[in-house]
Formats: sequence, structure tokens, C-alpha cells
Amino acid sequence: MNILFEEDGAFRAGTVLADNTTSLQVELASGKRAKVKAANVLQRFAAPAPGELLERAEAEAEGIDINFLWEVCGEAEFAFEELAAEYHGAKPDAVQTAAVLLRLHSAPMYFHRKGRGRFRKAPPEILQAALAGLEKKRQQALAIERMVGELKAGRLPAEFGPILPQLIYKPDRNRGETKALEAACGETGKSVARLLFDCGALASTHDYHLGRFLFEYFPEGKGGTGFPSYVPPRAIGAQRPTSSPLPGEGGRGDGSANGDAEGLELALAQVQAFSIDDAHTTEIDDAFSVTAKPEGGWRIGIHIAAPGLGFAPDTDLGRIARERLSTVYMPGRKITMLPEAVVEHFTLAAGHAVPALSLYLDVAADYRLLGHETRIERVPVAANLRHHDIEPVFNAATLASGLGDFAWRDELKLLWEFAQVLEAGRGKPSDNGNRKDYSFVVDWTADSGIAAEPGKGHVLIEERQRGSPLDTLVAELMILANATWGGMLRDAGIPALYRVQTAGKVRMSTVAAAHEGLGVDCYAWSSSPLRRYCDLLNQWQLLALLREEAPFFAPKSADLLAAMRDFELTYAAYADFQRGMERYWCLRWLMQRGAETAVGRVLRESLLRLEAIPLVARVPSLPDMPRGAAVRLSIDAIDLLEAEIRLRYLEPAPELAANTGSDEPFAEDGEQTAAE
Repeated sequence: MNILFEEDGAFRAGTVLADNTTSLQVELASGKRAKVKAANVLQRFAAPAPGELLERAEAEAEGIDINFLWEVCGEAEFAFEELAAEYHGAKPDAVQTAAVLLRLHSAPMYFHRKGRGRFRKAPPEILQAALAGLEKKRQQALAIERMVGELKAGRLPAEFGPILPQLIYKPDRNRGETKALEAACGETGKSVARLLFDCGALASTHDYHLGRFLFEYFPEGKGGTGFPSYVPPRAIGAQRPTSSPLPGEGGRGDGSANGDAEGLELALAQVQAFSIDDAHTTEIDDAFSVTAKPEGGWRIGIHIAAPGLGFAPDTDLGRIARERLSTVYMPGRKITMLPEAVVEHFTLAAGHAVPALSLYLDVAADYRLLGHETRIERVPVAANLRHHDIEPVFNAATLASGLGDFAWRDELKLLWEFAQVLEAGRGKPSDNGNRKDYSFVVDWTADSGIAAEPGKGHVLIEERQRGSPLDTLVAELMILANATWGGMLRDAGIPALYRVQTAGKVRMSTVAAAHEGLGVDCYAWSSSPLRRYCDLLNQWQLLALLREEAPFFAPKSADLLAAMRDFELTYAAYADFQRGMERYWCLRWLMQRGAETAVGRVLRESLLRLEAIPLVARVPSLPDMPRGAAVRLSIDAIDLLEAEIRLRYLEPAPELAANTGSDEPFAEDGEQTAAE
């Protein structure tokens, strides 16, 4: 006697060796013996042989029309033997019965299982829905096959266009387009970015890297330059002398607009201020002034742009700044925290009297700091000095040999001498002098100069030694302003956002604490309110203190803590992106020069920095060499999509002077530089 039984969802046949009522000992066609529960037995038969039964039944099942089987079947639940008898019109043999079973089992859309060997016909509406779904899957499979073929042939499927950013940066693996893309990548051995680039989906490698950042942080589109509609900032004007009392009028408004409709009246400072920035700075946050005092000494002004006077945290512009949190910098472009029109309204541009928060320092003839005063006023800006114009005539060498005649010479020299006193008082240098700064200038009107990267975008990388007199001058005055205003907020019990450094670690905090790297008791970023939300928030708090109003952010405010957390995370992410784009442009610089070799200096095992540009790379072939050793390298490959370079060690470069000094900043990068 032979049996057909079901085991683990599969059908098997074998010869019965022993029948113990509830279970049977069976020998399978393979010769293996098994114990089978009697409840699992579906059919008992004498012929044909067990192995032959399934083989013949499978062949015969393929000839059974499942649609006909469904049509002739009744609505009630049935056993497969019953349907087999009805289908064949006579008592079917073992093969015919097993064939019907196999056919029923292979069509779950048509017949629903109700038990071992028992089925029920699917209702018409359910069957039609299932068949429609099956057809849809078939069409999707054909579409995927077609899309794979197009991608392999270097053509972009039409379906990819509307969802291209999602496909590249955050693919949905349930979509057919994603399945096609992954399949094509698997068959070609290319990465997603490389395959799409070869298909013309990416205009340039630069667009690929920038697009990833924009997709995550500016998903609304428009490249980060689009802003929602907003109520303009309040008007600020008036002409009262500086000697008049500090203004207390013009509170923060009703919260639904940007202040009172009449605008805000501010005193006009009796100074001539000037700023110091690089050539590409448009968000000019800080400026300085020097006024000689009749009794001797000077009154030095540190003037910070005051967008906090124009709008409050709970206004449209306040919410825009809260969402963006910082300006994003990258070579050749930037994405501002505030709309361009608002930046132009508050930037300390030459020829304008601009709302500002001014810290006035009373300085003795021997550069002792006698006292300070903070004012809310309009500051006339006489000049915007640029590094490339001033540094050739105002530098360490010209200071030592004697300065020539140029505009703002005396003011700069005085501020430089005062900055040296401040630096000595802190007991910390503004910079250790070993770090270099690099400026990236991208000419988007010039050809790239790279055969593999057609289009516009020619980069110029210029090296600039950090720690110049201009750097020290600006850095020391900014440190003084941020520390002074941070101390004022701390002493008044008004919460603010502080930069704290202990045990070498820098973090944000709502509690004033020491910044060991700068040598100050507290340090509240306040000098870049056009570019950083942290500084803007602190400015709002400081304005409330000066006006004797309730601060916008109360102690232990949930909004303050959330702003601190979000700012720290976002600011770090923006900085990572900037470093990544600088790396990318370093690679393009090498390619546009057609460089085949380069010189680098060893940082540590297998890691080095190229000599001419700020590019750090790993070189597995680098032998054990001391830090600062110069080596010559072969540039074997550059991949702009992956922003990677493959370098190979060639030989030492003894013709270059040894350099074993640190090229890392002593404290936070950017915290004590003019760029700050």
C-alpha cells in the first residue's frame, strides 16, 4: 500500500511499512524512512509507484484549466477527491485524483484552503481583485525589466524624472523604480550615483553632493533660497543725539506682527564705524570704531548688527530663523539663515546708518580697560574693509618696519595694540600660528577645465596663514564682546546660550561656565546674529535686559532647551557639509590642473595632508614616517561622485623643510578668527 501525504506544506508519496492506526512508518522513493501522522495522509493507492505518482500528477495538473475548474465547482466547501470525481465524470485513478489536488493547491486565488485536502471556491469579487493584483504585478515586472534594460543601455527611464531625488538619496524599496535601479546596479557593478550619472540624470557631480544636503535639510526645494512669505521687519529710524537716554519705547509688540506700526526710534551714534571681512562676506555682523577722549585714552566701539530689533521670536522671520538655525557655507555658494532682503536691511554696509547693539570700551592711554557700556543705537558705517586690500599693507612685517599711509591705518594700529593687551590678559593666544586658512573661490562662469566634468565651475584655492594681525584684532574684540555680554546676562539671571569648554570638550549650555580654551569665565555667542540663531537668541535676551523687559525665553524654558539642542546638531551638520564640499572642490582643483603627483605631510600612520590644499587622505602604502615628514605621492585615481582620491607613496620629499608642528587649532575652529 502507498500513500500521498502532506508534510511542511509539500506533498510526498511513499510505501507503507507499518500502519499503527494513528501513525504510519513509510519508506520514501529516496529510500529514506519517515514517521507520518495518519491525519496527514491524503490518499491511499496501490499503483503506480510513489515516485511515479507525483511525477505523472504534476504533468497532468498542468493541463487542467483552473478557470473551468472554478466555474464547475459549487459554492460549498469540498474535498479534493469529490471535485476530482466530478471533473473526470467517473471514479478517477490515483494519478488523476492527485493531479486535481496539485492543481487546487497551486491556485490559492481561485480556491481557499479550509483544511487538509479541503477547499472552497473563492467568491467572484475576491477572485477578480486577486487577478487584477496579479496582472498589476506582472505589468510591474515587465516595467522593471524594461527599466533595467534602459539603465544598462545608458538611458534614464521616463518614470525616474519626477522622483529622482528620492531615488538617489532616500529610495523606497517598495517602488518598482527602486527595484529596477538596484537590479541594474547589481548587473552592471556600478553604484547608484555612478549609474545615474552615466545615464545623464545628474547634471554634475557637484549637483549630486549639494542635492543630498538640500534633500535632507531643505526639502521644500528651490535650493534653499526660497523662503515662505513673511511680515517685513519693523522700520527703524530717528535722529536723536547719542547723549540722550537709552530708548525704552517700542517693546516687542503683540506677538502677531514685527512690532509697532510706527517703527522704532533710535539714537544716531556719533562715530564712524568700519568692518573687516573677506571679499565675499555679505552678512556683515560686526564693525568697530575708535574715538579719542579729550582727557586721554579712547572710546572703542564694537558694533553688532541688530536684527533682533526688527522682529521677535514669535514672528514670521523669527520662525524662519528658528527653522534654519544658521547660514550654510560652502565653496562658491551659501544658503542664508534670513532672506536676502532682511540681511541687506540689517547688514553693516558702508554708507548706511544701521541698527546695532554697541559695546563701548573706555580704554586708558596705556590700554587698560576702565569700563564698558552697551547701547542700542543706529551706527553710521563709513567703510567695509576687505582682507585682500588691507593685509598687504597691514601685517606683521609692515607693523615691524613701520606702516605706510593708508585709510584707517591709525585705528587699525590702535586696535591691534589693544588686542595684544587683551590677549595677554586672557593668558591664551588667539591662535597658535601653525594653522592655515584656505579660501575657495568658484567662478561659475568659467569652464571646469575637467574633461570628465563638463560644464561651469573653475575653483581657485588660496592659502592664508592664520593668526595675522587682522585675525588677532577681530578675534580679541569678538571674544571680549561675547564674554562681556554673556557675563551681563549671567549676572542678571537671564538665560542664554553659552559655549562651554571643559576638559577639552566644547558644548552648548544654558548655564554660564568657563571656556577654558579661550580663558574666559563665560562665553555667549552674540556677535553673528545675521548668521546664527544662537547669537540672535542671545541678542533678544540682551535687548530685553537693556530695556528692562521680561526676556523672551524664561529660565528652564522648554523652547530655549529645544533651540539649544537643535542649533548644536544643525550647526554641526552644516559644518560637516562644508568640510565635505571643501574636500570635493580640492579634488576638482587637482583634476583641473591635471595633477599626476602631489606632495603631502604625514599626520599619523597612513594619514597625511596635501601640501598645497586642505585635503586629508589615507595612503595605505605610506611607510612608517615621523609626523610632519614630506612625501611625494602618485595620484592614481579621483572619484568626484564618491569624493575619494587614491594616492600611492613614491618617495620622500627632502627638498621641503621639515614641519613637525601641529596644524590643528588650539580651540574650536572658527571661534577666534575673523571669519567668526
